[in-house]
Amino acid sequence: MENYIEIIIIGDEILSGKRQDKHFSKVLDLAEQNNYLLGSVTYLPDQPNKIEEAIKKNVDKILFSFGGIGATPDDHTRQCAANAYKTDLAPHPEAVSLIKKRFGKDAYPKRIFMGHLPKGSNIIPNIINQIPGFSINNHFFVPGFPEMAWPMIEWIFKNKLPKFDNNQVDHSIIIKNIAESLLIDLMIEIENQYPLIKMYCLPKITPQKQVELGVKGDKVQANSAIKIIKKNVKELGYDF
Repeated sequence: MENYIEIIIIGDEILSGKRQDKHFSKVLDLAEQNNYLLGSVTYLPDQPNKIEEAIKKNVDKILFSFGGIGATPDDHTRQCAANAYKTDLAPHPEAVSLIKKRFGKDAYPKRIFMGHLPKGSNIIPNIINQIPGFSINNHFFVPGFPEMAWPMIEWIFKNKLPKFDNNQVDHSIIIKNIAESLLIDLMIEIENQYPLIKMYCLPKITPQKQVELGVKGDKVQANSAIKIIKKNVKELGYDF
């Protein structure tokens, strides 16, 4: 399994600007702590077809899904997950038990549906209000509320995902008053020579014109590549 994580963040309120997404930066931080990388981040409306399509698209990948697992009419994720896995929603005994324990008789008639999960699901514990998320294979579904979702994501990293050694690095230099065009051939040459890394070039105009030229990826290849980059930049007559 590769150490890449795909993210989908669901909610019309995110896309309309009524709420600002906070999940991306949090997952990025946790991923770095656990030697994982982010493969993609996708923002989705509360539209079942788009949610189902996104789940299917990531069938062989690690996926974190935020939002839409509640019991209101705009919460589609549980059913979309069931559709994507070609199964049905059914009462999950442990999830139902937790919800009944949390709400008592008020679990009925509506809240109990949050314990109806795709068949074959495992629950993800929720230390805030005990209403669990769920997982199937390496797809993990948690609420959209950060205060609930983030402890659940931490639990996933600790208990459900394989451990990876940190063999990825990111090296860069800041070059002042250089045109990006002068770096293109060098970037192509480096990526051709070192297939396990990627180069990036980040220009900045103010307060002073500069370019951050960097390489990220496999530690051994990146360490060699940055030495070549520094040598070539000096030969072009620029300091960093």
